[in-house]
Amino acid sequence: MPKMIVSIDEVVIKEVQLTKDRTTLGRRPYNDIVIDNLAVSGEHAVLLMTGGEVFLEDLNSTNGTYINGKAVKKQQLQNGDGIEIGKYKIKFVGDGAAENFDKTMVVRARPMVTPSSAPASGYPTVAGDSMGLGAFHAAIKVLSGAASGREVPLTKVVTTIGKPGVAVAAITRRQHGYVVHHVEGAGNPTLNGTPIGTDPISLKNGDLVELAGTQMQFVQT
Repeated sequence: MPKMIVSIDEVVIKEVQLTKDRTTLGRRPYNDIVIDNLAVSGEHAVLLMTGGEVFLEDLNSTNGTYINGKAVKKQQLQNGDGIEIGKYKIKFVGDGAAENFDKTMVVRARPMVTPSSAPASGYPTVAGDSMGLGAFHAAIKVLSGAASGREVPLTKVVTTIGKPGVAVAAITRRQHGYVVHHVEGAGNPTLNGTPIGTDPISLKNGDLVELAGTQMQFVQT
């Protein structure tokens, strides 16, 4: 099944499988693929799937849609094509090639941990893909809200935290530790009270992260 791998600054933030004949992409929350960035139009582009072929069509967006560096109006996608929309890069993985895609840097769109006792509005969505390495032992501990006291182990290469459409940050494991950066949303997260931007910031044991009204602590042992 063909899919789109969305990334920014070489960090993958979501993976979307194309299951419908028409898949919309844009800044507005009703799109199938939502990219919350001012460089992206409300209804930016659409993916049209006919049989085994997938076409990308720009919907008269303000800043245009690019495939492999070339501005396009409508073009059939080939496996491995790179789509550029603002600062975001989207890789098209064609049907049959998806199984061979390196999943070590993929962040699932579905939540990996959602405590049943916590309401959706009070707990940050956490998503990621296992990297199969255990040299570091780190976790995010929730300090406020209904899920206060819960810990989420950081066993993934990339773990996203926050509320899609509100504010999302990504914690990435690197060779010598972890870094955090802002991914999307108007409400910037903070690290020890200082706003987190799109540039990765190193995390150390005991750091406090606040995102979408939820305070969390980075714990590393």
